[in-house]
Amino acid sequence: MEPLQSPASMDVEAAPAEPNLPAKPLFAPLKAHEMSDGRVQFRKVSVPPHRYSPLKKLWMDIYTPVYEHMRIDIRMNLKARKVELKTRRDTPDVSNLQKCADFVQAFMLGFDVPDAVALLRLDELYVESFEIKDVKTLRGEHLSRAIGRLSGKGGKTKFAIENATKTRIVIADSKIHILGSFANIKIARDSLCSLILGSPAGKVYSKLRAVSARLAERF
Repeated sequence: MEPLQSPASMDVEAAPAEPNLPAKPLFAPLKAHEMSDGRVQFRKVSVPPHRYSPLKKLWMDIYTPVYEHMRIDIRMNLKARKVELKTRRDTPDVSNLQKCADFVQAFMLGFDVPDAVALLRLDELYVESFEIKDVKTLRGEHLSRAIGRLSGKGGKTKFAIENATKTRIVIADSKIHILGSFANIKIARDSLCSLILGSPAGKVYSKLRAVSARLAERF
């Protein structure tokens, strides 16, 4: 019986030694004015006639968070009737400009300053607008009754929807504006659409209770 021959040894090529690479450079984040090659970025927000007096009255409440906290320049152009916003050299983030524009726009739509300020502090907030005629074509007294159903006696229905869905709602004639997170806006919009289509308030309340209970379980 022949002895087992040991397998031929395999030639293993040694991996070439890695050259000494320089350390990765660490770049500081770009400032807002550097992202656009030093060009100043602008936003303009139109002021509707009925919001001119409230803007004048609450100007400092709007100016302070925009200028001091977000570091965005803001001024009122009396001739063009627009609020003008622009970035500064010390603006920390380029997205601050759009946040401030959304904040001012929310105020123009009729939201209170303390509610609109949330747009500056939180990222996941949006404003959605729609008209009653987008849901159902109503005219004359039928439209008036639909607006009445949305508000309820002394605003009771509107407040109930706001509290259940953690949103803020502005009903300006036949236009409706909702401020909140994406999921909450959808729930509030569904409730408002049900009221426009003629559902009684009691039925909408019970559906809201079920939905808000589900939301509480999820979070």
